[in-house]
Amino acid sequence: MTSITKKRYVDNLNVYKSSRPALATLETVGLGLIISLSLAGCEAPLNLEGVEAEKQKQVRRTDQLQGIAANATTLVVVGSDGIVLTSPVHELYWSRHQLDGAPALIDVAACPDQSFVALSIDKTTWFSSDNGSTWQPKPLSTHEDVLDLTCAPDNSVWVVGSFSTVLNSTDKGESWNEATLNEDVMLTGIQFVDQDTVFISGEFGLVSRSDDAGMSWNMPEMIPNDFYTHAAYFTSATEGWVGGLSGQILYTEDGGASWHKQLTPTESPIYGFYSNAETLFAFGDHSTLLRFNGQDWAAVNSHGRPVYLRDAVQLPSGELLLAGGSGSLFPLAIQSTSSGK
Repeated sequence: MTSITKKRYVDNLNVYKSSRPALATLETVGLGLIISLSLAGCEAPLNLEGVEAEKQKQVRRTDQLQGIAANATTLVVVGSDGIVLTSPVHELYWSRHQLDGAPALIDVAACPDQSFVALSIDKTTWFSSDNGSTWQPKPLSTHEDVLDLTCAPDNSVWVVGSFSTVLNSTDKGESWNEATLNEDVMLTGIQFVDQDTVFISGEFGLVSRSDDAGMSWNMPEMIPNDFYTHAAYFTSATEGWVGGLSGQILYTEDGGASWHKQLTPTESPIYGFYSNAETLFAFGDHSTLLRFNGQDWAAVNSHGRPVYLRDAVQLPSGELLLAGGSGSLFPLAIQSTSSGK
């Protein structure tokens, strides 16, 4: 995930002194002063009520939300400027927190022991054992950029990033083990399918699997045409999907040895997948939400603003909670349907 630097260009205005006599200059200045005072008297006072009202909200339009996770009792959402939002899972009542230093948070995961861990772009992991109320920063011992994290079935924490780097910690971030596939590739995702099977994916179509809980990795398979994997989701050691630019979704049933393009009704980038017990969803830019119908993908009307959707989780009510740009955080009623190949 890369940040975008916006350059501001400022025009330099050259001021020329008048060569007219001093009296004429004074007359001009006096006239200008009268006009300025007249305009000032007509100008409406600046109304900051809307700004103040927005600041009082727990979820704001300025929030760029990047990740969502849930344990048995609590939802946690993270985003830009160190923002952490928490809510009970059974009723959406958000509380707002901000981490020290306002780090750019890019992901969050819930661990089997009910704790949470988040990742910020400044190479720091953040651990919470009290349902997101307080967080302990644990720096990552790497020079590489980081992009994604997950919590394994044994509660170990895993992070991936540039130069095909994989880091893991078994002691809540006190120490880190670092490994690499020695490929000049930015890894964008890591997923534990079960306690032993792990997939990592990234740019140039790289996909690699571990069959021993991340201790070693199979020779990377490359998706054709340098496919840039924004998101990947695997249901087993053989079956999985990847999403990328222009609404592309590819499917494999042989662990990544071959890939088949599936039809989608969008050209917007795909940023993530979410699966409940019956249905597989994909989501992305321009409020894109897709449902897999067993062969291809159909659009779901999210009724949201045209912003990116970054993450999702299912609520106990059965609704899908979506998180994304410009403070987008809303539940969506979904109909159950069976998902096949």
